[in-house]
Amino acid sequence: MSKIALITGATSGIGEACAHIFAQHGYNLVLLARREDRLAKIANHLEDKYAITIKQVFADVREKENLAAALDAIPAEWKKVDVLINNAGLSQGLDPIDKGNTDDWDTMIDTNVKGLLYITKIVSNWMIPNKQGHIINIGSIAGQEVYPNGNVYCASKHAVDALSKGMRIDLLPHGIKVTAINPGMVETEFSIVRFKGDADKAKKVYDGLEPLIADDIADAIWYVVSRPKHVNINDMLIMPTAQATATIVSRNG
Repeated sequence: MSKIALITGATSGIGEACAHIFAQHGYNLVLLARREDRLAKIANHLEDKYAITIKQVFADVREKENLAAALDAIPAEWKKVDVLINNAGLSQGLDPIDKGNTDDWDTMIDTNVKGLLYITKIVSNWMIPNKQGHIINIGSIAGQEVYPNGNVYCASKHAVDALSKGMRIDLLPHGIKVTAINPGMVETEFSIVRFKGDADKAKKVYDGLEPLIADDIADAIWYVVSRPKHVNINDMLIMPTAQATATIVSRNG
């Protein structure tokens, strides 16, 4: 029977790139996302291209009760998940703490921290009886250092780092691997979301340098997952060549 990967935030960026690479390697997929039309389009394309099977889950990781109900409704055979990719996450706003928008704070914490927890509790309980599984948490360079006006987003990604370490300890007796993938600058919809749809402002983030792309991160995730059973990559920090730290970059444009 084919292995199964569950990917959150599967309709764009790193999540969509992961769906492609895991489908390419013969995994059946549980794709979870908020954008139903886009989810269906991606799922249909991958099924046709790679001859795999996909279970679509239309849900928001922030909505605990609806999320639990949507996942509970999945047939038992789809709950034998081998890999969970906790990709759903975002940043909103780039303001100093005294000028921050509290609605933005709630959205980041509810998505990046609480949503990750809700999914992980459910899926880890599916993995435990099988005495195996692999959880991939998408963190950030923002979870390794703090930069100006990053306050709450950085805090949420520091939480992902701490939770990854805690999960690794708690799930060790059950044979479940936990890996944190921490990208630097990746050109996806991330900056567009941060700047609330301002594409021009988002584009300027990457002016004069070559950032990572979603496929770079998906490729790294596949590398981690494809290691032998006795090998776990605990953490991976991935930066574009033009970036040394969260704030120090080389721009040649």
